[in-house]
Amino acid sequence: MSGEFSAPRANPRLLGHEAAEGAFLDALRAGRLPHAWLITGPPGIGKATFAHRVARFLLAGAPRGAQGLEIPADHPTFRRAAAAGHADLLTIERNSGDDERKRRSREIPVEEIRRIEPFLRLTAAEGAWRVVIVDEAEAMNRNGANALLKILEEPPAHAVLLLTCGNPGALLPTIRSRCRLLALEPLPDATVDRLLAEHAPELDPAERASLVRLAEGSIGRAASLIEDGGLGLYRDMLALLDDFPRVDFKAVHRMGDRIGPVAADSSWRLFTELLVWWMERLARAAARGIAPAEIVAGEGTVMQRVVGAVDRAGGLDRWVELWDNTRRLFAQADGSNLDRKQVLLQAFIGIERACNG
Repeated sequence: MSGEFSAPRANPRLLGHEAAEGAFLDALRAGRLPHAWLITGPPGIGKATFAHRVARFLLAGAPRGAQGLEIPADHPTFRRAAAAGHADLLTIERNSGDDERKRRSREIPVEEIRRIEPFLRLTAAEGAWRVVIVDEAEAMNRNGANALLKILEEPPAHAVLLLTCGNPGALLPTIRSRCRLLALEPLPDATVDRLLAEHAPELDPAERASLVRLAEGSIGRAASLIEDGGLGLYRDMLALLDDFPRVDFKAVHRMGDRIGPVAADSSWRLFTELLVWWMERLARAAARGIAPAEIVAGEGTVMQRVVGAVDRAGGLDRWVELWDNTRRLFAQADGSNLDRKQVLLQAFIGIERACNG
């Protein structure tokens, strides 16, 4: 992309979440600001950006009469928070991995969560508030979750904890019950399209339209698709199903050689994610009795072939079972040292067999 997206802590813009901003401002103006907020929603829609926006607003003194939570990028509070140098802001998140693939750690260790309690005991250095952001709170391990729960049970005055979470069901119910829920919705397609036009003007309109549909309201997902060649992988995935219900296993072998090696980790994860997502999307559409819109040219023909084969082989229940088995297979591969090429072959063997009776 010609225009990179800013990291959440340094992003001055947030589109599509005006209702959530209004809910926070209403609570603040009513003098009943909860000490903990659980900010939920799908990945890539701006949860962390929203949390940092709230933090800056509070740390800047919560300007009276503000219609939104925006603090100008040249404001001293904004600059210090963006540089992780504000004394009254603590951000807890999964650290970047230090292995050769730069993969992020899978969890937030308890040692990170234990930094919160002594931080909140201190008097605010620059104003009235101390703010803690726990990004991807579902990544806390069990000990970390218990340590956070103790803090939520006895919150200090003039402190706000902002938890972002894409999977609230993974949190302890007692953590959820002690937070004010603020559910962010996926961004409207028009908003994703606008942001892509600004940050990736090199995309032609057809590519941008395809990315908007693939993103499903997540600008973060759209950015990842661009970075990892997602549209190309999506077309390649559909090509493997072009002669359905027969599968071209020579092409599957070539795909396995391409995305199976460790060096192609991001391509593997994206391809398997797209395949599982496509299968689920087709199942949802079939359950509603409608055909999903094409994302790329020629996709409709592939979908018709798959739907016809599924109907002959057992219908929607058979396809849902196949989707679930494929999802579990890829999840098992991610959690083990399985040969990825063999996993991919196994997945397409299962697809072909299930749809050939």
